Amino acid sequence: MKKREWGRRMLAALLCAMQLICSVSATRSVPLENGVPVEITSPSAMLVEAETGTVIFEKNADERRPVASVTKLMTLLLVLEGLEEGTLKMEDQITVSANAAGQIGSQALLDAGSVYTLEQLLRSTIIASANDGAVALAEHMAGSEEEFVRLMNERAAELGLTDTLYVNCTGLPAPGHYTTARDVAALSCEVCKHPRYFDYSAIWMDTLTHPGGRTTDLTNTNRLVRFYDGCDGLKTGSAEESGYCLSCTAVKGDMRLIAVVLGCGASQTRFNEARAMLDYGFAGYKRVRLLNAGDHLGHSVAVRLGMQDEVEAVAGNGLSMLLRQGQEKLLTIEVELPDEIEAPVEKGQSIGLVRIRLGDRVVAKMPAVAAEMVGMPGLLMGFIRLLRNWR
Repeated sequence: MKKREWGRRMLAALLCAMQLICSVSATRSVPLENGVPVEITSPSAMLVEAETGTVIFEKNADERRPVASVTKLMTLLLVLEGLEEGTLKMEDQITVSANAAGQIGSQALLDAGSVYTLEQLLRSTIIASANDGAVALAEHMAGSEEEFVRLMNERAAELGLTDTLYVNCTGLPAPGHYTTARDVAALSCEVCKHPRYFDYSAIWMDTLTHPGGRTTDLTNTNRLVRFYDGCDGLKTGSAEESGYCLSCTAVKGDMRLIAVVLGCGASQTRFNEARAMLDYGFAGYKRVRLLNAGDHLGHSVAVRLGMQDEVEAVAGNGLSMLLRQGQEKLLTIEVELPDEIEAPVEKGQSIGLVRIRLGDRVVAKMPAVAAEMVGMPGLLMGFIRLLRNWR
């Protein structure tokens, strides 16, 4: 095959692969199930796989609703990101304002004017959904709750949460404060990327010792942490306006699922329906890792006028898929490479195409890349190789 012709074909193939990758990213919310396979009375619901964001099924997932304290997932995400970036530290000393201590609803009963560590406030907010703890964290991070809310909405936009608007950092009822099951699921996937969150969210009961010596018992508002095997988060919410809400995650084996139910009429209903959703997902699906970036593909390409005669092809990136139980037997991997390429070749340079087939259907594409650099030889060695190729 002529080099120029191969170049045109490779460019077209890679553009196709890029379009497929973009379409997967854009349509990852398209559910695998056409309907709702379990009985769900909640007005809005969604079941997703956390790592890939694949939606298994959904119900009214784009209906805007208040979600009460489920709002705190964004509050906690910003704090967790601040800790990882180094702008916040667990040892930070935080003086609780009268505004923070005066919050209504679920509380850790913080003392106005007293100093707590960030770790204490984070623990209280995650475990007991403390509104006073959430506001104290917001004021410490941004100077005021209003400025923190601006950061919340800014981060929501960055994450593509197009049907979400925050008015406060707690989820207390407020006009114009809303989100959707789809956005809650996407936000929950993002929170699950932060292991520090699970250090607290899986705790059933704990105690906060205040600077003055008194104590407050902290009880996890998510009952499934105690009563569902593998559950270790995420967040509950309840108010007259929102009904009873829950974003719940559990892990079994190497698969983590997230069940979101919003607007339930009774507290126990949200837990029952989330349990049924998780049971369905774990029984019917599995996550399969097909390739890791750099995996050898078992094929090489001849290199013309290079320091070596060929270069091995490896996977350009990793690929993990959510499949129905048994579907992994239908997976095949195809590798398309040219007859030869010309030196120099850079390590990681695209040299071909990998197709993933599920039965007869191509479900993913990715580049095959060079496993190593192949440089051009010096003048003498190049002359010898030229003579050898000419013969």
